[in-house]
Amino acid sequence: MNCEIDIKQAVECLRNGGIILYPTDTVWGIGCDATNEEAVRRIYEIKQREDAKSMLCLVDKADRIQRYFREVPDVAWDILDNATSPVTLILDEANGVAPSLIGEDGSLGIRVTRDQFSRDICYRLQKPLVSTSANISGEPTARTFREISEEIKSKVDYICSFRRGDNIPGTPSRIIKLGKDSSVKIIR
Repeated sequence: MNCEIDIKQAVECLRNGGIILYPTDTVWGIGCDATNEEAVRRIYEIKQREDAKSMLCLVDKADRIQRYFREVPDVAWDILDNATSPVTLILDEANGVAPSLIGEDGSLGIRVTRDQFSRDICYRLQKPLVSTSANISGEPTARTFREISEEIKSKVDYICSFRRGDNIPGTPSRIIKLGKDSSVKIIR
């Protein structure tokens, strides 16, 4: 399938409250419009995951991050500017996304995707995109499309065609939690 058509169909699905299976800059992800609470809850059901285990969001560029947090510490921009691989930041005082994405402590994980395909989806959606690994909670992360279970594939509304044939396994992002006091904690 043509990449442009694939992106358009994925975005249309997302705008209609649907769930997509798509490649990212790390591993294949299950995603939805991060502002749609009902769609977010469906992803928790698909993954058989507790709401208390939060999921992260993707955005297409760094300056969009400040839309979803009361304040972004200066160290966040330094980390993003100097990152040589995908990095997810967990920041405090999140807002503007589905309530079930926000942790009990008010935090949210967010990543600027480095992958052009997922960046184009985020840009066209004009909202953050939920990104959680395409596996049932507790099972190994699917690092290629072939490793994604039929159970997951059967429960999403749209499966992107782009990069299905890739054999190079993806690697999850680094995760860094930043406190309001500019404290830095490496999670992964």
